[in-house]
Amino acid sequence: MSEKQIEYWIQPEQEEDYLEVEELVKAAFMELTEGNPMEHILVNQLRKGESFVPELSLIAHDEERILGHILLTTIRIIGVDQEILSLAMAPVSVLPEMQNQGIGGELIRVSIEIAKALGYGSIIVLGHPEYYPRFGFRPTENWQIRAPFDVSADALMGLELEAGALAACPMGVIEYPAVFFETP
Repeated sequence: MSEKQIEYWIQPEQEEDYLEVEELVKAAFMELTEGNPMEHILVNQLRKGESFVPELSLIAHDEERILGHILLTTIRIIGVDQEILSLAMAPVSVLPEMQNQGIGGELIRVSIEIAKALGYGSIIVLGHPEYYPRFGFRPTENWQIRAPFDVSADALMGLELEAGALAACPMGVIEYPAVFFETP
């Protein structure tokens, strides 16, 4: 007996999707945050800032509802003698009842393809060290790049979309938009 394959589509998020996406993000992080998710507020604030890239705010949907969402926004990595533009992948959200069915992975793959097509050289993610390496992410310590806050070295990962993109900024510190640190 085989599992039923889910049919869904991935496309850029539209303004009319915002409220449904925020509810989805809130639901996706409810358990992880012990009932106090803030990621939906972060998504709302990131959409309003300079770092927002509309082509990299994607939804997965079927004919009835939105099943998942991914957001990549611009960040800077400040090195000893160079500063580079990169992307932060955060958050990746899938409705709780639709998780573990490949939707999040497909959102990640499609967002990487779009980011590459748009000319971005790299992506940074703070996430599960067992999950993101399957998409090519490696710990940023490989390039001597670190976060501006304490974080487990194996959870902070980078992906070079262009050969040498992260290597060009050794000893770099990631500079996230201020909204990442604001509390509502």
